[in-house]
Amino acid sequence: MTENQVKKRKDCDPAYQWHIKDLYASDELWEQDYEILLKEAQELASYEGRFKEGPEIFLSYMKKKEEVMKKFEAVYVYANQRYHEDTGNSFYQGLSGKAQALSVKINSAVVFEEPELVAIGKETIDKWMEESEEMELYRRYFYELFRQQEHVLSKEEEGILADVQDMSADVSNIFSMFNNADVRFPSVKGRDGEEIPVSHGRYTLLLENGDVEIRKQAFSSMYSQYGQYKNTLAALYNANLKNYAFFARRRHYDSALEMALDGGEIPTSVYTNLIDMVHENMDLMHRYVRLRKKALGVDELHMYDLYVPLAEDFEMKIPFEEAKKIVKKGLEPLGEEYGKVLSEGMDGGWIDVYENEGKRSGAYSWGAYGTHPFVLMNYQDNLNNVFTLAHEMGHSMHSYYSDKNQPYLYAGYEIFVAEVASTCNEALLMEYLLNHSEDRKEKMYLVNYFLEQFKGTLYRQTMFAEFEKITHEMVWNKEPLTAEVLCDIYYKLNQEYFGEDMVIDREIGLEWARIPHFYTPFYVYQYATGYAAAIAISRKILSGDEKAREGYFRFLSGGSSMNPIDLLRLCGVDMTTGEPVRDALKLFGELLDEMEAML
Repeated sequence: MTENQVKKRKDCDPAYQWHIKDLYASDELWEQDYEILLKEAQELASYEGRFKEGPEIFLSYMKKKEEVMKKFEAVYVYANQRYHEDTGNSFYQGLSGKAQALSVKINSAVVFEEPELVAIGKETIDKWMEESEEMELYRRYFYELFRQQEHVLSKEEEGILADVQDMSADVSNIFSMFNNADVRFPSVKGRDGEEIPVSHGRYTLLLENGDVEIRKQAFSSMYSQYGQYKNTLAALYNANLKNYAFFARRRHYDSALEMALDGGEIPTSVYTNLIDMVHENMDLMHRYVRLRKKALGVDELHMYDLYVPLAEDFEMKIPFEEAKKIVKKGLEPLGEEYGKVLSEGMDGGWIDVYENEGKRSGAYSWGAYGTHPFVLMNYQDNLNNVFTLAHEMGHSMHSYYSDKNQPYLYAGYEIFVAEVASTCNEALLMEYLLNHSEDRKEKMYLVNYFLEQFKGTLYRQTMFAEFEKITHEMVWNKEPLTAEVLCDIYYKLNQEYFGEDMVIDREIGLEWARIPHFYTPFYVYQYATGYAAAIAISRKILSGDEKAREGYFRFLSGGSSMNPIDLLRLCGVDMTTGEPVRDALKLFGELLDEMEAML
């Protein structure tokens, strides 16, 4: 076996593999629980139609459901993580398939739950709450259930909407088929005349290439294809927006945006404040563009020049054991207790560290209530992977504290806050590395890394969010959305965000046509708000704000026991104001100062 050959899993050092047996000591024990759950799903279904008998039946059902769901989480996570260890393993492919089928069976068994409770009504359930102390646990559950009742229709109308929803999902599926299976891009020619394939996965790598001709060709290759299908893609996007507007009107919302944010109890002001604050600080993005132009030494900066690293070629070889030490040091501002649990996780079998043949790509944090979280990595000895370690352990620590402090019902947390703990870890680690860097190239590399996060997450995702806001409002107001209109809106947003020092190539007006997230309306803004919140929290912690640090641990421990806005307020961060975004962008300005001084 050569040094660079990927090992089979059986040949890897078990010291760097997760302790999956902390979930199940054997496949046989997994099989036992799987069989038990098949029967218990039927037990849950037997409660259908009985809630009207009173709170005792409801409590009995909820206790049984919690017992089932805890066990199911372990069954589902074990099967899938075993499958992710080696996706070519047919036995664990089978277990994963059985777990997925079980998920459908359990969900079908409990589908009656919310409609029955809604039919019983808030007034009766309030009486249940008065009659039984045990019902107190479910106060927030019922709050969420009835909070949106004005937007719930009659049984017949809900049935019609369910049928329409099933058909409307086809729009997103059609786009996905086109984008992932059908569209093909012309290859580009390298300096030696070799053919270089272009795909979604390779596109960003090609835009990072030091050869401007390769970047330009890749850019043209990508958008030449979207340009050919722009009218079809505009019709698809328009249909998706019309679908969303239809549901928002039927459910008596004042806008598509209001419906999208209501599920997480997020005020629309959070969305509009994000856009307003970024606009107030657009001069910083324009400074970044001028800095990039200077660093690359070009007369004209084009859209295909946005991903070339600003820093000089620099490599940091960081073995995993060293990475753990760096992450521990970087997160010391979070205190001794956090550091102790972090060490237990990194040293105690939470992480599956290295790539092996057939292993799932990328990285994630996952787990089941009642056991510690798990982290999948494909660690390489570089700085990016050190940040990935800090990021995924941030997710795991969030899950650890939420599981430890919340009952099962409220242990999970909303998407709106999911990236806060992970990004806060990255920000703290970055500050540590910058403060301990004495090498100019290393410091440039680090500052460049941080600047690219701001550009890609806070500015770019906000530009996406603004595009969505404009186009959804147009559809709401019955204005036509042709390919030309969409391209014009998107082109002008790029002009506004990147400024006069950037050549806004006409092809960029087509970028809207290739963004899959636009088919999940008003989702991308959460990347920007989560990033801003994390930066704001990290700055407070680094400044020695003990109240903010204590609040941060209450946030980590909060699960979904409060809405996301109130959870972040515990840390002294109020996303209904513009302050968190403004504070984050202040740091962006400071990083620009640093990079400008080093160039």
